[in-house]
Amino acid sequence: MDFAFIKEVIPLYIQAAILTIKIGVVGILLSTLVGLVCAVIRYWKVPVLRVIVRIYTELSRNTPLLIQLFFLYFALPRLGIKLSSEQCAVIGLTFLGGSYMAETFRSSLETVGKNQIESGECIGLTRLQIVRYVVLPQAVAVSVPGVCANMMFLIKETSMFSAVALADLMYVAKDLIGLYYKTEEALALLVIAYFIILLPVTAASAWAERRLRHGQFGNA
Repeated sequence: MDFAFIKEVIPLYIQAAILTIKIGVVGILLSTLVGLVCAVIRYWKVPVLRVIVRIYTELSRNTPLLIQLFFLYFALPRLGIKLSSEQCAVIGLTFLGGSYMAETFRSSLETVGKNQIESGECIGLTRLQIVRYVVLPQAVAVSVPGVCANMMFLIKETSMFSAVALADLMYVAKDLIGLYYKTEEALALLVIAYFIILLPVTAASAWAERRLRHGQFGNA
């Protein structure tokens, strides 16, 4: 193990890690928003939109992220739509993550008893108010484990971004291996970098689950 080489290239990994985190955070936030909207549409069985959401979910979940990135980066320019590597990464992660978040939220929404919705209607709440004050608070608490698992999955999927020339952690590792043949050192730093990124996410997920899953929604 060449520790002098490791010390020399650590700044490259730090820079790549910052970019990876930035893309991951934006992608996760947008995925959560897309997933929540899609889940509500399917839960309330909104005409037309429900079919569109179902097609999107099936297409996203049944195609690899790598293929989706290739389509965005290589195919769209043929149609006159040119996106940067970062734009492709954010759109690709959102497209993939949105479908997983949608299924997580949808299954959580379905755990809310119909009698509670009917009670809301009886006291004059509108559909939007029922969703906001009755359904979502319970569904969000139940969805915490699934959402946290999806977040970790999406962060790990950022390793695909190097395929569209984004200088993320995987790109830096492959570049160093190709230039200097320092395979062990490059891969060791790659593993450490992802571990450092994911460990706080794991801890925060456990904390959020303990805080939100209480009373009738989970264990104290």
